[in-house]
Amino acid sequence: MSARPLQIRFVSSASRTHQLPESDREVAFVGRSNVGKSSLINALANQRQLARVSNTPGRTQLINLFEHVGGGTIVDLPGYGYAKVPGHVRKDWGAMIEGYLLEREELEMVFVLVDGPIGPTPLDQQMLDWLRDNEVPHTVVATKMDKVKSAKRRTRKSELAAGCMLETGDIVWVSSAKNVNIDQLRGLVLGHLSGTS
Repeated sequence: MSARPLQIRFVSSASRTHQLPESDREVAFVGRSNVGKSSLINALANQRQLARVSNTPGRTQLINLFEHVGGGTIVDLPGYGYAKVPGHVRKDWGAMIEGYLLEREELEMVFVLVDGPIGPTPLDQQMLDWLRDNEVPHTVVATKMDKVKSAKRRTRKSELAAGCMLETGDIVWVSSAKNVNIDQLRGLVLGHLSGTS
């Protein structure tokens, strides 16, 4: 059974959590710059230009909030780890992201995006350790799985899961470009937004 595209619309951007409007329930997407976060949000909503996609990593520089028509909100957090962003901006991102993840009471789940072909980088592992240490609920989503050759997928999945200190089945494996497991991820998002998960 396929989940219908998420009916969401952009609401606002903010640099700090207290500037965001209230929400009943919320999920957030976080990941390294260029991991495909905006493309994934667009795929979940089946809209090409909802979240701005750029060939230049580091374009998402604020907390971007999208309202779901059935209730709840989705948040696109700035990507981390892109060297060409000015140092003072990068430093502010850390405070912005950590502040949001710790302070946002409406937050139900954080979807941590990891690049499927590359696997978890030290920054990804640092983020996962930080989420575990602070007991922030999270799910790992491996993106761009269409770029991993079929013959290497099994090995790649095992290596990626091990790098995240998880079992292979704990990770959602997706491809925005090929629409792989987008329905599964939609179902998870809707479950958290509706409080049924």
